[in-house]
Amino acid sequence: MWFNARTRRPAPMHFTLRQLEIFLAIAHQQSVSKAAVELNLSQSAASSALKELEQQFDLQLFDRVGKRLQLNAQGRTVRTKAEHLLAHAEALEQTLLQQTDARHLKVGATLTIGNYLAVDIMAEMVRQHPDANIHLEIANTATISQKILNYELDVGLVEGELLNSELDVSHWRSDELAVFCSPTHPLAKKAAASQPITDQDLLTARWVLREPGSGTRQAFERAMQGILSDLTIAHELQHTEAIQQAVVANLGIGCLSHITLKKAFAQGRLVHLPVPQRDLTRQFYFIVHKQKFVSQGITQWLALCRSLSVG
Repeated sequence: MWFNARTRRPAPMHFTLRQLEIFLAIAHQQSVSKAAVELNLSQSAASSALKELEQQFDLQLFDRVGKRLQLNAQGRTVRTKAEHLLAHAEALEQTLLQQTDARHLKVGATLTIGNYLAVDIMAEMVRQHPDANIHLEIANTATISQKILNYELDVGLVEGELLNSELDVSHWRSDELAVFCSPTHPLAKKAAASQPITDQDLLTARWVLREPGSGTRQAFERAMQGILSDLTIAHELQHTEAIQQAVVANLGIGCLSHITLKKAFAQGRLVHLPVPQRDLTRQFYFIVHKQKFVSQGITQWLALCRSLSVG
Protein backbone atom coordinates (compact mmCIF):
# COMPACT_ATOMS: atom_id res chain seq x y z
CA MET A 1 0.00 0.00 0.00
CA TRP A 2 1.26 3.50 -0.81
CA PHE A 3 0.80 6.05 2.01
CA ASN A 4 1.63 9.67 2.48
CA ALA A 5 4.16 9.61 5.36
CA ARG A 6 2.65 12.73 7.03
CA THR A 7 -1.09 12.15 6.69
CA ARG A 8 -1.04 8.30 6.56
CA ARG A 9 -3.58 8.56 3.77
CA PRO A 10 -3.17 6.62 0.51
CA ALA A 11 -0.79 8.54 -1.74
CA PRO A 12 -1.63 9.08 -5.43
CA MET A 13 -0.09 6.59 -7.82
CA HIS A 14 2.13 7.89 -10.61
CA PHE A 15 1.09 5.11 -12.99
CA THR A 16 -2.03 3.11 -13.75
CA LEU A 17 -2.58 -0.60 -14.11
CA ARG A 18 -3.77 0.08 -17.65
CA GLN A 19 -0.42 1.68 -18.48
CA LEU A 20 1.36 -1.40 -17.16
CA GLU A 21 -0.96 -3.67 -19.14
CA ILE A 22 -0.16 -1.76 -22.35
CA PHE A 23 3.56 -1.77 -21.54
CA LEU A 24 3.52 -5.57 -21.07
CA ALA A 25 1.57 -6.13 -24.28
CA ILE A 26 4.14 -4.08 -26.20
CA ALA A 27 6.95 -6.04 -24.51
CA HIS A 28 5.38 -9.36 -25.52
CA GLN A 29 4.52 -8.31 -29.07
CA GLN A 30 7.65 -6.15 -29.59
CA SER A 31 5.36 -3.80 -31.49
CA VAL A 32 2.99 -0.98 -30.52
CA SER A 33 0.61 -1.74 -33.38
CA LYS A 34 0.35 -5.45 -32.55
CA ALA A 35 -0.15 -4.65 -28.85
CA ALA A 36 -2.92 -2.22 -29.77
CA VAL A 37 -4.71 -4.94 -31.75
CA GLU A 38 -4.32 -7.39 -28.84
CA LEU A 39 -5.84 -4.89 -26.39
CA ASN A 40 -8.46 -3.54 -28.82
CA LEU A 41 -6.98 -0.03 -28.70
CA SER A 42 -5.97 2.46 -31.34
CA GLN A 43 -2.26 2.56 -32.09
CA SER A 44 -2.10 6.19 -30.97
CA ALA A 45 -3.70 5.34 -27.59
CA ALA A 46 -1.21 2.55 -26.97
CA SER A 47 1.70 4.74 -28.02
CA SER A 48 0.52 7.59 -25.78
CA ALA A 49 0.16 5.31 -22.76
CA LEU A 50 3.73 4.08 -23.17
CA LYS A 51 5.05 7.61 -23.72
CA GLU A 52 3.27 8.89 -20.57
CA LEU A 53 4.65 6.04 -18.48
CA GLU A 54 8.20 6.71 -19.64
CA GLN A 55 7.88 10.49 -19.20
CA GLN A 56 6.42 10.21 -15.70
CA PHE A 57 9.57 8.47 -14.51
CA ASP A 58 12.05 9.88 -17.04
CA LEU A 59 12.77 6.38 -18.35
CA GLN A 60 13.32 4.73 -21.70
CA LEU A 61 12.00 1.16 -21.51
CA PHE A 62 12.63 -0.02 -25.08
CA ASP A 63 15.35 0.09 -27.71
CA ARG A 64 14.27 0.14 -31.34
CA VAL A 65 15.78 -2.72 -33.38
CA GLY A 66 14.66 -2.28 -36.97
CA LYS A 67 10.85 -2.24 -36.80
CA ARG A 68 10.81 -4.04 -33.43
CA LEU A 69 10.77 -2.60 -29.94
CA GLN A 70 13.11 -4.56 -27.70
CA LEU A 71 13.17 -4.24 -23.90
CA ASN A 72 16.34 -2.69 -22.54
CA ALA A 73 17.79 -3.38 -19.07
CA GLN A 74 15.42 -0.92 -17.37
CA GLY A 75 12.48 -2.36 -19.27
CA ARG A 76 13.29 -5.93 -18.25
CA THR A 77 13.43 -4.93 -14.59
CA VAL A 78 10.08 -3.13 -14.83
CA ARG A 79 8.48 -6.03 -16.72
CA THR A 80 9.21 -8.55 -13.96
CA LYS A 81 7.65 -6.36 -11.28
CA ALA A 82 4.76 -5.29 -13.51
CA GLU A 83 3.85 -8.92 -14.27
CA HIS A 84 3.84 -9.70 -10.57
CA LEU A 85 1.76 -6.64 -9.70
CA LEU A 86 -0.84 -7.28 -12.42
CA ALA A 87 -1.16 -10.93 -11.41
CA HIS A 88 -1.95 -9.83 -7.84
CA ALA A 89 -4.37 -7.22 -9.15
CA GLU A 90 -6.18 -9.80 -11.29
CA ALA A 91 -6.44 -12.20 -8.35
CA LEU A 92 -7.83 -9.40 -6.17
CA GLU A 93 -10.39 -8.47 -8.82
CA GLN A 94 -11.54 -12.06 -9.10
CA THR A 95 -11.85 -12.31 -5.33
CA LEU A 96 -13.90 -9.12 -5.22
CA LEU A 97 -16.16 -10.51 -7.92
CA GLN A 98 -16.45 -13.75 -5.92
CA GLN A 99 -15.26 -15.78 -8.87
CA THR A 100 -12.65 -18.51 -8.91
CA ASP A 101 -9.34 -17.65 -10.52
CA ALA A 102 -9.28 -21.13 -12.05
CA ARG A 103 -11.31 -19.67 -14.94
CA HIS A 104 -8.31 -18.41 -16.88
CA LEU A 105 -5.15 -20.51 -17.08
CA LYS A 106 -2.47 -20.64 -19.77
CA VAL A 107 -0.74 -24.04 -19.72
CA GLY A 108 2.23 -25.10 -21.79
CA ALA A 109 3.03 -28.77 -22.34
CA THR A 110 5.66 -30.65 -24.27
CA LEU A 111 4.49 -32.91 -27.08
CA THR A 112 4.28 -36.22 -25.21
CA ILE A 113 2.55 -34.65 -22.22
CA GLY A 114 0.34 -32.37 -24.28
CA ASN A 115 -0.91 -35.03 -26.67
CA TYR A 116 -1.25 -37.95 -24.26
CA LEU A 117 -1.82 -36.57 -20.73
CA ALA A 118 -2.77 -32.89 -20.61
CA VAL A 119 -6.10 -33.13 -22.46
CA ASP A 120 -7.48 -35.62 -19.90
CA ILE A 121 -6.32 -33.33 -17.10
CA MET A 122 -8.05 -30.38 -18.80
CA ALA A 123 -11.27 -32.39 -19.08
CA GLU A 124 -11.20 -33.20 -15.37
CA MET A 125 -10.44 -29.58 -14.49
CA VAL A 126 -13.45 -28.40 -16.49
CA ARG A 127 -15.60 -31.12 -14.90
CA GLN A 128 -14.65 -29.90 -11.43
CA HIS A 129 -14.79 -26.21 -12.39
CA PRO A 130 -17.31 -25.73 -15.24
CA ASP A 131 -16.38 -22.05 -15.65
CA ALA A 132 -12.69 -22.84 -16.18
CA ASN A 133 -11.11 -21.44 -19.34
CA ILE A 134 -7.83 -23.26 -20.03
CA HIS A 135 -5.57 -22.46 -22.97
CA LEU A 136 -3.18 -25.30 -23.82
CA GLU A 137 -0.08 -24.69 -25.93
CA ILE A 138 1.99 -27.67 -27.10
CA ALA A 139 5.67 -27.29 -28.06
CA ASN A 140 9.07 -28.68 -27.12
CA THR A 141 10.78 -28.10 -23.76
CA ALA A 142 12.94 -25.21 -24.99
CA THR A 143 9.94 -23.32 -26.38
CA ILE A 144 7.72 -23.87 -23.34
CA SER A 145 10.43 -22.77 -20.91
CA GLN A 146 11.07 -19.59 -22.92
CA LYS A 147 7.35 -18.74 -22.90
CA ILE A 148 7.27 -19.25 -19.13
CA LEU A 149 10.25 -16.88 -18.81
CA ASN A 150 8.39 -14.33 -20.98
CA TYR A 151 5.22 -14.67 -18.82
CA GLU A 152 3.31 -15.84 -21.89
CA LEU A 153 2.30 -19.02 -20.03
CA ASP A 154 1.29 -19.53 -16.40
CA VAL A 155 2.63 -23.05 -15.88
CA GLY A 156 4.56 -25.60 -17.93
CA LEU A 157 4.56 -29.39 -17.98
CA VAL A 158 7.85 -30.51 -19.50
CA GLU A 159 9.90 -33.63 -20.21
CA GLY A 160 13.34 -32.02 -20.27
CA GLU A 161 15.60 -31.12 -17.37
CA LEU A 162 16.12 -27.38 -16.92
CA LEU A 163 18.67 -25.30 -15.05
CA ASN A 164 17.51 -21.69 -14.91
CA SER A 165 17.68 -19.45 -11.86
CA GLU A 166 14.42 -17.72 -12.88
CA LEU A 167 12.37 -20.92 -12.98
CA ASP A 168 10.85 -22.93 -10.16
CA VAL A 169 11.23 -26.54 -11.37
CA SER A 170 9.51 -29.30 -9.37
CA HIS A 171 9.11 -33.03 -9.95
CA TRP A 172 5.77 -34.31 -11.23
CA ARG A 173 5.98 -37.98 -12.22
CA SER A 174 8.20 -40.65 -13.74
CA ASP A 175 8.21 -41.84 -17.34
CA GLU A 176 10.11 -44.39 -19.41
CA LEU A 177 11.29 -44.31 -23.00
CA ALA A 178 11.05 -47.37 -25.25
CA VAL A 179 13.18 -48.36 -28.24
CA PHE A 180 11.08 -49.80 -31.08
CA CYS A 181 11.15 -51.00 -34.68
CA SER A 182 8.78 -52.20 -37.38
CA PRO A 183 7.62 -55.85 -37.38
CA THR A 184 9.70 -56.49 -40.52
CA HIS A 185 12.93 -55.02 -39.17
CA PRO A 186 15.74 -57.57 -38.48
CA LEU A 187 15.81 -56.58 -34.80
CA ALA A 188 12.13 -57.55 -34.46
CA LYS A 189 13.12 -61.19 -35.03
CA LYS A 190 15.73 -60.98 -32.26
CA ALA A 191 13.15 -59.54 -29.88
CA ALA A 192 10.62 -62.26 -30.79
CA ALA A 193 13.26 -64.91 -30.09
CA SER A 194 14.02 -63.28 -26.71
CA GLN A 195 17.56 -62.57 -27.86
CA PRO A 196 19.19 -59.53 -26.21
CA ILE A 197 19.37 -56.29 -28.18
CA THR A 198 23.01 -55.32 -27.75
CA ASP A 199 24.80 -51.99 -27.99
CA GLN A 200 26.27 -53.25 -31.26
CA ASP A 201 22.72 -53.69 -32.60
CA LEU A 202 21.97 -50.09 -31.60
CA LEU A 203 25.13 -48.89 -33.33
CA THR A 204 24.35 -50.82 -36.52
CA ALA A 205 20.79 -49.46 -36.78
CA ARG A 206 19.65 -46.21 -38.37
CA TRP A 207 17.64 -43.98 -36.00
CA VAL A 208 14.57 -41.77 -36.36
CA LEU A 209 14.50 -39.36 -33.40
CA ARG A 210 12.89 -36.24 -31.95
CA GLU A 211 14.60 -32.94 -32.69
CA PRO A 212 17.28 -31.36 -30.46
CA GLY A 213 15.67 -29.16 -27.80
CA SER A 214 12.98 -31.72 -26.99
CA GLY A 215 12.87 -33.48 -23.62
CA THR A 216 12.64 -36.86 -25.34
CA ARG A 217 15.84 -36.22 -27.28
CA GLN A 218 17.57 -35.04 -24.12
CA ALA A 219 16.60 -38.24 -22.26
CA PHE A 220 17.63 -40.41 -25.22
CA GLU A 221 21.07 -38.82 -25.42
CA ARG A 222 21.60 -39.31 -21.69
CA ALA A 223 20.59 -42.97 -21.97
CA MET A 224 23.00 -43.56 -24.86
CA GLN A 225 26.09 -42.10 -23.19
CA GLY A 226 29.22 -43.89 -24.32
CA ILE A 227 27.89 -44.80 -27.76
CA LEU A 228 25.93 -41.66 -28.67
CA SER A 229 28.56 -40.15 -30.96
CA ASP A 230 28.70 -43.37 -33.02
CA LEU A 231 24.94 -43.75 -33.57
CA THR A 232 23.57 -43.17 -37.07
CA ILE A 233 20.80 -40.59 -36.82
CA ALA A 234 19.03 -40.74 -40.16
CA HIS A 235 16.02 -38.48 -39.48
CA GLU A 236 14.92 -35.91 -36.89
CA LEU A 237 11.19 -35.20 -36.67
CA GLN A 238 9.11 -32.96 -34.39
CA HIS A 239 6.05 -35.17 -33.92
CA THR A 240 5.70 -38.58 -32.31
CA GLU A 241 3.18 -39.82 -34.86
CA ALA A 242 5.51 -38.90 -37.72
CA ILE A 243 8.33 -40.83 -36.05
CA GLN A 244 6.12 -43.88 -35.62
CA GLN A 245 5.09 -43.79 -39.28
CA ALA A 246 8.72 -43.43 -40.36
CA VAL A 247 9.67 -46.47 -38.28
CA VAL A 248 6.74 -48.47 -39.69
CA ALA A 249 8.12 -47.59 -43.13
CA ASN A 250 11.51 -49.03 -42.06
CA LEU A 251 13.34 -45.71 -42.24
CA GLY A 252 15.02 -46.65 -38.98
CA ILE A 253 14.33 -47.56 -35.35
CA GLY A 254 12.98 -45.06 -32.86
CA CYS A 255 12.87 -44.11 -29.20
CA LEU A 256 9.83 -42.41 -27.65
CA SER A 257 7.89 -42.39 -24.41
CA HIS A 258 6.19 -45.72 -23.72
CA ILE A 259 3.01 -43.69 -23.14
CA THR A 260 2.89 -42.78 -26.84
CA LEU A 261 3.50 -46.34 -28.04
CA LYS A 262 1.00 -48.43 -26.05
CA LYS A 263 -1.60 -48.56 -28.82
CA ALA A 264 0.91 -49.32 -31.58
CA PHE A 265 2.48 -52.13 -29.51
CA ALA A 266 -0.96 -53.61 -28.74
CA GLN A 267 -1.94 -53.51 -32.43
CA GLY A 268 1.36 -55.05 -33.55
CA ARG A 269 2.25 -52.08 -35.76
CA LEU A 270 5.47 -51.60 -33.82
CA VAL A 271 7.74 -53.93 -31.84
CA HIS A 272 9.26 -53.08 -28.47
CA LEU A 273 13.02 -53.68 -28.35
CA PRO A 274 14.15 -54.26 -24.73
CA VAL A 275 17.56 -52.71 -23.99
CA PRO A 276 18.02 -53.36 -20.26
CA GLN A 277 21.65 -52.27 -20.41
CA ARG A 278 20.43 -48.71 -21.05
CA ASP A 279 18.59 -46.61 -18.43
CA LEU A 280 15.60 -45.20 -20.27
CA THR A 281 13.78 -43.76 -17.25
CA ARG A 282 13.21 -40.03 -17.00
CA GLN A 283 11.10 -37.51 -15.09
CA PHE A 284 8.36 -35.04 -15.94
CA TYR A 285 8.47 -31.61 -14.29
CA PHE A 286 6.30 -28.59 -13.48
CA ILE A 287 7.85 -25.20 -14.26
CA VAL A 288 6.64 -21.79 -13.07
CA HIS A 289 8.42 -18.45 -13.17
CA LYS A 290 9.75 -17.67 -9.68
CA GLN A 291 8.32 -14.14 -9.91
CA LYS A 292 4.93 -15.39 -11.07
CA PHE A 293 2.03 -14.94 -8.65
CA VAL A 294 0.81 -18.48 -7.95
CA SER A 295 -2.94 -18.13 -8.21
CA GLN A 296 -5.55 -20.49 -6.89
CA GLY A 297 -6.03 -21.71 -10.47
CA ILE A 298 -2.37 -22.70 -10.80
CA THR A 299 -2.48 -24.42 -7.41
CA GLN A 300 -5.61 -26.35 -8.40
CA TRP A 301 -4.07 -27.39 -11.73
CA LEU A 302 -0.87 -28.71 -10.12
CA ALA A 303 -2.84 -30.59 -7.46
CA LEU A 304 -5.02 -32.18 -10.15
CA CYS A 305 -1.98 -33.23 -12.18
CA ARG A 306 -0.51 -34.94 -9.11
CA SER A 307 -3.78 -36.66 -8.22
CA LEU A 308 -4.21 -38.08 -11.74
CA SER A 309 -0.58 -39.21 -11.98
CA VAL A 310 -0.15 -42.94 -12.45
CA GLY A 311 3.62 -43.11 -12.46
